[in-house]
Amino acid sequence: MRLPSLRVILLFLILPLSLSAEEGKVEEAEVQPEVAVYHELSPSFVVNLQGKARYMRCDIQLMTRDEDQLANIALHAPALRHELLLLLSDQKGQDIKDSKGKEKLRKVALQAVQNVMKQMTNDESVVDLFFTSYFVE
Repeated sequence: MRLPSLRVILLFLILPLSLSAEEGKVEEAEVQPEVAVYHELSPSFVVNLQGKARYMRCDIQLMTRDEDQLANIALHAPALRHELLLLLSDQKGQDIKDSKGKEKLRKVALQAVQNVMKQMTNDESVVDLFFTSYFVE
């Protein structure tokens, strides 16, 4: 009689542990981090600059956390490119040659892109902007 009661006690000790492990797996699956997806604005941007530097060439990729927004970004790419071309060509070459100037320009460009997307789709959808190549001459 001792053996079955020992089995019952062990069962009651192990069962809660296995249930809590399963609950942890469910919670972990429910809280998945959002995946970043990117849209490349191509072809490269080439613009004349203000001041001593004559031109800039760069490649830009836009990041969103919602894969469904890629279609909207692609649809409105001409408006995004237009806004970025105006913004880039209005820069002074000396201001955007160093890393601080480049980062400041990146933030201003991101805000410009978000504003265009807000006007076009009523959703900013773009969460970040990256220069994947960057050259100022």
